Amino acid sequence: MSDAIKHECGISVIRLLKPLSYYKEKYGTAFYGVNKMYLMMEKQHNRGQDGAGFASIKLDMDPGERYMSRVRSIQQQPIQDIFDQINDRINTAFKEHPEYQEDVAAQKKNIPYIGEVLLGHVRYGTFGKNSIENVHPFLRQNNWMHRNLIVAGNFNMTNVDELFDNLVQLGQHPKEMADTVTVMEKIGHFLDDAVAKLYKQIKKEGFNKMEASPLIAKRLKLNKILRRAAKNWDGGYTMAGMLGHGDAFVLRDPSGIRPAYYYKDDEVVVVASERPAIQTVFNVPFEKVKELDPGHAMIIKKDGSASITEILKPKERKACSFERIYFSRGSDKEIYQERKKLGKLLFPQILKAINHDIKNTVFSYIPNTAETSFFGMVKEAQNYLNKKKEEQILSIGTKITSEELHEILAVRPRIEKVAIKDAKLRTFITQDSSRDDLVAHVYDITYGSVKKNDNLVIIDDSIVRGTTLKKSILRILDRLSPKKIIVVSSAPQIRYPDCYGIDMAKLEDFIAFKAALALHQDNNTMDQVTAIYNKCLSQLNVKEDEIVNYVKDFYAPFTAQQISDKIGELLSPIDIKAEVKIIYQTIENLHEACPKNLGDWYFTGNYPTKGGNRVVNKAFINFYQGKNERAY
Repeated sequence: MSDAIKHECGISVIRLLKPLSYYKEKYGTAFYGVNKMYLMMEKQHNRGQDGAGFASIKLDMDPGERYMSRVRSIQQQPIQDIFDQINDRINTAFKEHPEYQEDVAAQKKNIPYIGEVLLGHVRYGTFGKNSIENVHPFLRQNNWMHRNLIVAGNFNMTNVDELFDNLVQLGQHPKEMADTVTVMEKIGHFLDDAVAKLYKQIKKEGFNKMEASPLIAKRLKLNKILRRAAKNWDGGYTMAGMLGHGDAFVLRDPSGIRPAYYYKDDEVVVVASERPAIQTVFNVPFEKVKELDPGHAMIIKKDGSASITEILKPKERKACSFERIYFSRGSDKEIYQERKKLGKLLFPQILKAINHDIKNTVFSYIPNTAETSFFGMVKEAQNYLNKKKEEQILSIGTKITSEELHEILAVRPRIEKVAIKDAKLRTFITQDSSRDDLVAHVYDITYGSVKKNDNLVIIDDSIVRGTTLKKSILRILDRLSPKKIIVVSSAPQIRYPDCYGIDMAKLEDFIAFKAALALHQDNNTMDQVTAIYNKCLSQLNVKEDEIVNYVKDFYAPFTAQQISDKIGELLSPIDIKAEVKIIYQTIENLHEACPKNLGDWYFTGNYPTKGGNRVVNKAFINFYQGKNERAY
């Protein structure tokens, strides 16, 4: 993606089902779980590079022995930093106590991080500061083992204010109004309540306080706690947690907005944000990794029993389509095919834009994540040419000469790697206050890859803001002297904020919004913009179920083609020589390519929760009032 947008986080839960000595004997190390967690986090580092965290719980430890460990980092390579710290602790312990090397019981008792229940998290900071306090997992401590709660997630709640007020009404005093804190405290409140009730019940049965502890762990019903805690959550989430005594859970939102996959055998239960991570790390086939259903939770009890339980009634499935287009790694079997199909379905629009002149057209892509959709686009171009060749050959018939046949068969799509990303430079400028002055050098071009007056078709995953296109890519591509530059987006026009985890919060950031605004100005219809603003204002005090997305009216007067054409105008530098044309994917083709992930609210404004409608109206109010702030 040429536009830098931060996005989802990634989670991983590993529950070892055998004693640590089993892994020592079979795999040569009692740190089997820690090693696997390192790989799980590295295989999901694409989901978050601002920070990372790891937590573990040891089962059946004696009082006074440390049974919970947590480490977090916001270093430049946070995953590596975390496991460097863990390795330092392990190596120091082995150096000071060589006898620990073969003694698994001593390792478990004396070395932190080794444990049977493990939770990992990689984070992109979509909201809040990127300080260590904002890095998951979060810890809620208590002297009662059962009340210790560790939480990490891939989520964003649209109704943080409401959740905060609920906690206050319950008598709590939250330290801040952040969705992570409110979610953890909500779970924690009902956890405390459940433990207290169980203790009271067990005490009546004649057990003393020490005898009650293991009975509480056995009888505690996580499904009931989660059901009560999540009742009023509005957002997209995959929430993972561990209790101090060893229970663990992963809960997915009722619309299935955020992804979650799991695998279970007789050695391990693992849950993660991405299927290929599980496949690669545990060497299991595609069919063995299952998707956690929306509204359901994977609950793993201290005794190792694992079950899938409905927590919230599932709603219409609206799994995030951006996962398929960009966020998830393309090594997933289904995602790879879907991205190829996204490229394929764009070809008819491309063919029209180049006037069917494939012979004088070069096809390329914005590195590196658009590469798969590029393959699909080129394959469809080959299919088109094969059909044309067949028609030509059949029309000539048996009279065709060898030279004529060679000339026909020699025509093929011209494929070049035109743009090259300077990854090191990009890392530098994203933290530089004068990034606009340097952004022009994020990409290099391959000189000589395009002939003068050729058409140049270049595909990108999506065009969100268009900043890099205007300031860098189009200018540098123009140096190759093409007649026409056709920039193709495998995603439709991004028109609306995402409030479920992606850092796309302000309407005025989107080039599609800017184009529609320019069209309103061109057509002298700014009175309609004011009317939309007033409608959005009228929604501020409306009940959640009655909120309407009035920002759809902002785009309604214009066709998608009109907006695309205006985007082409807005993104074309004044001094560019080539004609610039922008092509976007259609909504219909998106759904055809990604039939299981129909969440498209950032394209269509069809939010899966009522909170989304409230957020988009607030975003329009902020735009109209000139407030440079988020709507959630």
